[in-house]
Amino acid sequence: MTKSRELQVRAAGLLPGGVDSPVRAFRAVGGDPPFVERAHGAYLWDADGNKYLDCFGSWGPMILGHAFPPVVEAIQAAAARGASFGASHRYEADLAELVTKCFPSVERLRFVSSGTEACMSAIRLARGFTGRKFVIKFEGCYHGHADSLLVKAGSGIATLGIPGSAGVPEETAMHTLALPYNDLAAVETAFDAHPGQIACIIVEPVVGNAGTIIPEPGYLAGLRKITLAHGSLLILDEVMTGFRLSLGGAQQIYGITPDLTTLGKIIGGGLPCGAFGGRADVMEFLAPLGPVYQAGTLSGNPLAMCAGIATLSHLIEHQGAVYTGLENTTRAIAEGVAGIAREAGIAMTTNRIGSMWTWFFTGVHVTDFGSASTSDTAAFGRFHHAMMEAGVWLPPSQFEAAFLSTAHGEREVEYLLEAAKSAFAQG
Repeated sequence: MTKSRELQVRAAGLLPGGVDSPVRAFRAVGGDPPFVERAHGAYLWDADGNKYLDCFGSWGPMILGHAFPPVVEAIQAAAARGASFGASHRYEADLAELVTKCFPSVERLRFVSSGTEACMSAIRLARGFTGRKFVIKFEGCYHGHADSLLVKAGSGIATLGIPGSAGVPEETAMHTLALPYNDLAAVETAFDAHPGQIACIIVEPVVGNAGTIIPEPGYLAGLRKITLAHGSLLILDEVMTGFRLSLGGAQQIYGITPDLTTLGKIIGGGLPCGAFGGRADVMEFLAPLGPVYQAGTLSGNPLAMCAGIATLSHLIEHQGAVYTGLENTTRAIAEGVAGIAREAGIAMTTNRIGSMWTWFFTGVHVTDFGSASTSDTAAFGRFHHAMMEAGVWLPPSQFEAAFLSTAHGEREVEYLLEAAKSAFAQG
């Protein structure tokens, strides 16, 4: 029995499924999940000493690679001053200044400890500000595991084939309208059916939790136009895309100004951190200024703030090299493997933007969760297993985006392409 297997058996007696987040269990791809001992740069090492090229980056946060020295140093210095205060400190505003510098739509923000908290808080705020109950989300978009947002969600829900979640009362979910992504007509119909009742639209501007799905031309602008016409708020969930696609996230790339933005992952430099922010008049509806209550003991944690400051400072200072390098490296990998698949006669659709991508095992053009669901998940599972055997760790789900970091270079590209050739040769 391998050490990872021993650790999994032990963990299964203490944690449900042996994991603290379901996709980690490898149920969608089969086999035992490796237990990570350490990580550095573009690589992970497991308890058995196996080395893996990391192509999921802790699900997005590790844009600068693992154990990036300035981030490590910032965390160490912060820890020496105290791990948590439960009181205000300067680093909250220091990180907030960097965020608002990169996201002009964010006039005020509040830090939380996760993307889930950011999204659930933004929706509560939107409801409080507008005095309306209904929320529009999109099928396959995952905005965290808050009750009202698990309706036709992506991420682990899609991976495990669960239609929603037990424990979510119908009364909680009844005010969530789940619509197909990239379909403006469906949004117009929903607003017509609920006049003056829809508080907000929340959307991943680029879907990452059903695999990478790109917005069709004019789609995001259409959502902005509709919400303005009906007095509703537009929330862009940039937990995944924020600082990943550009310094200003997807909203910078697509030229969209939302009312609220949710952030996470990269913003904390690998530590638990999220944020939601936007228009000052909306944000000032939060307590202690307004009637919408939100709080958190570890919100604005000093370690997370300092890790975030180190990460964002580097991205800002080196933005040209960072994003050009990520674009070139990711294109080489995504398009390279797609070409190998074509030569092997394997049906595959590749969706990529910047340093996030998905290889869908389908010949269908993937524009929403319905088309993503045509993927051959068994074929993906075989591919994933073969790549793991070759030392390449992809997200263990057809419905999760892959990510690269600045630590990935030409050597990693060549290694991954050779691994893919071997994997496809195995069928």
